[in-house]
Amino acid sequence: MRIMVVIFLKGYPLITFLFDLAVVFDDCTSRTSFFFHSKDSRFKVDGDGTVKLKRGVTLHNGHNEFYVSTQSMGKKITVPVRVLHEARHGPHHNHHEMTTHLSLPVLNFPKSSGGLKRRKRDWVIPPINFPENERGPFPKIMVQIRSNNDKEVKIQYSINGTGADKPPVGLFTVDKNSGILYVTQPLDREKKDKYILLAHAVAVGAGIAEDPMEVIVKVIDMNDNKPVFTQNPFTGTVPEASKLGDEVMQVTATDADEEGSANSDVRYTIISQEPQLPSSNMFIINPVTGIILVNSPGLDREKILKYTLEIQAADMEGSGLTSFGKAIITVTDSNDNAPQFVTPSYTVSVPENEVDALVVKMPVTDGDEPHSSAWATTFKIVDGDPEGLFSVSTGPSKLEGIIMTAKPLDFEKNNKYTLLVTVANEVPFAVPLPTSTATVIVNVEDVNEAPVFSPVKKIIRKPEDLPVDSDLVMYTVVSNIRNDLAGWLSINKDTGLIKVKTLMDRESTFVQDNKYSVVVLGTDNDEIPATGTGTLIIELEDVNDHPPTIEERMIKVCNKESSPQLLSITDKDGAGFAAPYTVQLQGSSLSNWTARMNDTGTGIILTLKTMLDSGDYTVVLRVSDNQGLDQESTILASVCDCKGADVQCTDKAVAGFGLSSILGILGAVLLLLCKFICLTRKRGGEKEEPLLQEDDVRDNIYYYNEEGGGEDDQDFNLSVLHRGLDNRPDVFRNDIAPTMARPEYRPRPANPADIGNFIDDNLKAADNDPTAPPYDSLLVFDYEGGGSEAGSLSSLNSSSSGDDQDYDLLQQWGPCFKKLSDMYGGGED
Repeated sequence: MRIMVVIFLKGYPLITFLFDLAVVFDDCTSRTSFFFHSKDSRFKVDGDGTVKLKRGVTLHNGHNEFYVSTQSMGKKITVPVRVLHEARHGPHHNHHEMTTHLSLPVLNFPKSSGGLKRRKRDWVIPPINFPENERGPFPKIMVQIRSNNDKEVKIQYSINGTGADKPPVGLFTVDKNSGILYVTQPLDREKKDKYILLAHAVAVGAGIAEDPMEVIVKVIDMNDNKPVFTQNPFTGTVPEASKLGDEVMQVTATDADEEGSANSDVRYTIISQEPQLPSSNMFIINPVTGIILVNSPGLDREKILKYTLEIQAADMEGSGLTSFGKAIITVTDSNDNAPQFVTPSYTVSVPENEVDALVVKMPVTDGDEPHSSAWATTFKIVDGDPEGLFSVSTGPSKLEGIIMTAKPLDFEKNNKYTLLVTVANEVPFAVPLPTSTATVIVNVEDVNEAPVFSPVKKIIRKPEDLPVDSDLVMYTVVSNIRNDLAGWLSINKDTGLIKVKTLMDRESTFVQDNKYSVVVLGTDNDEIPATGTGTLIIELEDVNDHPPTIEERMIKVCNKESSPQLLSITDKDGAGFAAPYTVQLQGSSLSNWTARMNDTGTGIILTLKTMLDSGDYTVVLRVSDNQGLDQESTILASVCDCKGADVQCTDKAVAGFGLSSILGILGAVLLLLCKFICLTRKRGGEKEEPLLQEDDVRDNIYYYNEEGGGEDDQDFNLSVLHRGLDNRPDVFRNDIAPTMARPEYRPRPANPADIGNFIDDNLKAADNDPTAPPYDSLLVFDYEGGGSEAGSLSSLNSSSSGDDQDYDLLQQWGPCFKKLSDMYGGGED
């Protein structure tokens, strides 16, 4: 059948001829699919223009005509379709009857050049377009496959591929005798939009087949899916100060139908707005992109905080299937309210010389959303403070400006300041707004100022061995020195000249990093004296005033194959007066020991070169620094009866006696006492006299638990204990007096040679200790008694009753008792 379509648009005919049962409609746009409606119930026109015959048609006068309508650009268009007949002759057709049917599409295998000989196809079979969601009945005829050799031999047809013998199996079938291709159930384009089959034609009995023919079934999209919003509801925000046309948010919807077709072409529309204030069309939407824009002025967060829009999404460019969603738009705050000072002017007074002193607090108000950037405030001093003497900051409440002094004010220089302060928000104003200002008049109060040192911290460099009474520096307005922990300095209160009072020592514990610091005071003559402080830092230059010393005081070595001993050397002086050192053995140590410096010149390698008896020996070494300053150091060396480096010495008791010696002495003393008793009892006929006379007070027992001396010492006058405290000044400036650090006391040195410096340094520290009694005054204590009945220690003489004892006998007991015999038997001496 041949179909001719004649279409008239705006008076101009647009004629398109289409063969093979299809209607082509062109409305001069990119649209490719339309919705056709046939007024003749015998014909059906699909969206792609395919014309189908619902039942047999008998054409009269050689033609038939029916009308098809569609929608384009909002208008309904109706066009006539004329159907021409095609006569068929055969055993089942009357030669005179002109009956025309819409014929079934036929796919012919290519012709062969001779008989059933196969040849390669040189043309492509067009795809079969079949709509999705067909209602049936099924199986439904799609197309007929035909071989050009079917008149010569019997042909059998078969198909394979997806939908035939591969899943989904049985979706397509073919009649093996007629070659008619069927679909057995509705197709769904959204699941699969195209099927590729291979058709086979085999000659029965001949065993020769046509080349397989590719059959493509393309599933035609139908508008069977409505748009779906990607979320629901959509949420967005819009500043209240937005201008017309400002973008707010975007809504989106998807359509599962064929992409690029009208079936998936979605358009958006705002259906309603709640609330409809201040107008019902506060927003508009782009129908294609779904972007929502501000359409009317009047957004005000303080009045309406939220809008709810109902959005429609429709396919077919807005005329197809629809779905609905919501867009919730929250109006956010914009900085459309300027902060205002509660009080426009302030007058305050501030003492001079104070830093970080509070000047004034200035509260403000703001009508924007609390705790937002449009509500929080910032302050600025715009006039009256060219020197930066004041600072302004925002208080914790964010609605308060706080002015403080950034630098000391000077009454003598300027006693009044007039400040102009402005307030703004953390973010700029959304619309032009006037800026609020406040005036602050600051009156400076005069105070008695303490003397000022110039400079406050003075640094000088002097050698540490500067002689006593040497001039150090002139420090003006000085009246006293505090915190002179070492007691090295003195000061002239009138001139401020500081001198050396005692020798300074760079190696003292009071010196840190070669620097000795003291605090000096300056006091004026006001009724209430004011005191200023300054710091004098003396950088002490090192001199070679400390000889090197050996740290080890005792060592232990074996007397056989003795291992060398490494002795460490320390020198309080700096590197220029220290290593490398030299060492020399002194006296008898030369004969038994060897000493040399290690490779670095910082340690002594001491070695026993002769085998000595076990015992304690002294080794004297003279160590010199690189400038020749030397000092002898004595080391106690315990020589043990052992070999090599494994030193094992028997423990010695006190005074160098072994345990056996102590036990021997104790036994000898007991034996002596026994013999002495026996000798005393052998004196016959004589009346035994006690060793001590009764009037001898040496061994009399006295009780000393009586702590008083009688009534004479009960009435104490404790006022003398406060004599030093009563001499204190009447007034102390605690607000500006310097805080004195407690001095550090030196620990007891390991080297006995340093004990003198240890006592001197700690004595000076105690004198400058603020926690100790603050004044060196003579404290007088009351007399505590009238004496004692006991005699003096000089009365403890040896008893004369033992003169007749024979103490010479003790010499017979050995050398251990010789000293005891000499003491008691040596006569008057």
